[in-house]
Amino acid sequence: MTKAVVVGSGPNGLAAALTLAAAGVEVQVLEAADQVGGGTRSSELTLPGLLHDECSGFHPLAVDTPFSRRFDLAEHGLRWLWPEVQYAHPLDGGGGAAAWQSVDRTAQGLGVDGRGWQQVFGWLEPRFGDIAEDFLRPMLHLPAHPFKLARFGALSAMPANLLARRWSTAEGKALFAGVAAHAMRPFGSPVSSAIGIALGTAAHRYGWPVAQGGSQAIARAVVSMLEQAGGKVHTGVTVTSLDEFDDADLVMLDVAPAAAARIAGDRIPPRVARALRRYRHGPGAAKVEFAVEGGVPWLHEESRLAGTVHVGGTLEEIALAEREVHRGRMPERPFVLVGQQFVADPSRGADGVVPLYAYAHVPHGWTGDPCEAIEAQIERFAPGFRDRVLARHVRGTVAMAAHNANYVGGDVVTGANDALQLVFRPRATPNPYALGAPGLYLCSAATPPGAGAHGMCGWNAAQSALGALERGRSRPS
Repeated sequence: MTKAVVVGSGPNGLAAALTLAAAGVEVQVLEAADQVGGGTRSSELTLPGLLHDECSGFHPLAVDTPFSRRFDLAEHGLRWLWPEVQYAHPLDGGGGAAAWQSVDRTAQGLGVDGRGWQQVFGWLEPRFGDIAEDFLRPMLHLPAHPFKLARFGALSAMPANLLARRWSTAEGKALFAGVAAHAMRPFGSPVSSAIGIALGTAAHRYGWPVAQGGSQAIARAVVSMLEQAGGKVHTGVTVTSLDEFDDADLVMLDVAPAAAARIAGDRIPPRVARALRRYRHGPGAAKVEFAVEGGVPWLHEESRLAGTVHVGGTLEEIALAEREVHRGRMPERPFVLVGQQFVADPSRGADGVVPLYAYAHVPHGWTGDPCEAIEAQIERFAPGFRDRVLARHVRGTVAMAAHNANYVGGDVVTGANDALQLVFRPRATPNPYALGAPGLYLCSAATPPGAGAHGMCGWNAAQSALGALERGRSRPS
């Protein structure tokens, strides 16, 4: 029987493990931490009864994918819940904008900018399933829907500053700026619109759902299905070398590229090792969890209904903050992403106190305390917020990397989203999962399609491995 070892139990490692186990492979997952899940872990970080997502909180690109269609995780307890407003963007003075799942309703709220929103997202939304079929795969392939992908690609290739000219009001520009900032790229750089276009379209197509009971529910459901298929998961096991499991036919590494090079050692060709070590990581995220009595008193009413609130002010302010971060300087007013998962899933809170998730974009490896900057930004748009905070849990970039070794320098998306790495990650090759040695694969978010498409990196890597096994069996002896 074919044996596989998966190193790392993040969403991609677990997806790879389940895909292999379902194909009849004997699978073991080895996880260094005491809890499975990687970026999908959830814990009571502030007060008892308050459940905080430790990294990933919203999952628009996990609802309808080849992996989610193949494995019905609902049978193993996973339930998606949606906020009324998918994401919102407050502005000074109580104004702002909101993205509803309906493109039409979003456009109506933008007034004169509604037509521009319709022109971008109204065309993409009904076609997004076909478009996603192509962009959730490695870029070097024959597209199944070339014309739809071309239009999506033309918008994605634009610098965010340039695409934002489609909107004339502060509200329209800010609503796009907030979702574009997820790329953690300067707005003047090529393809800095790509993540915003993908996530914005996904918000209208699928919404930005949360997992009931915390993102950890995703990992629990996959592990349950994996164990049902005969797979085994071991926690508290740190892997440093391939020599630790010579009897494995397949090894899937859900790790950052440099770690893969260290673990593989001289088993992989020098050119592959050099490419993995040269892989570029992006800015960091510094995170504060809050226990908040009664929720956040946003002046912008629709922000109170939103699962995600993008806090940073105008497009120009956010563009400046992202530029400063990339120059290695901590901005006075950083871009802050606030997660209000409790809006969709009230079970996250207790006795009128809710868990709030907030992280700021900061320079790679920044060692400062993010608490004051994050609180000041929220207080700016929600006066009285500080008075409602009962407890805090702070995790800067160093703690982020210690908590999850894939978050090098606090880089929670496992790689800079520059033009080259968006197309060729982690290296330029038709098969970005294979590491140049028989049976050895990389399956982390450093591979296509990247972070946020929960499970698809692992699914793709496992498909590559299964394809190679099948080709090996079909060769004449």
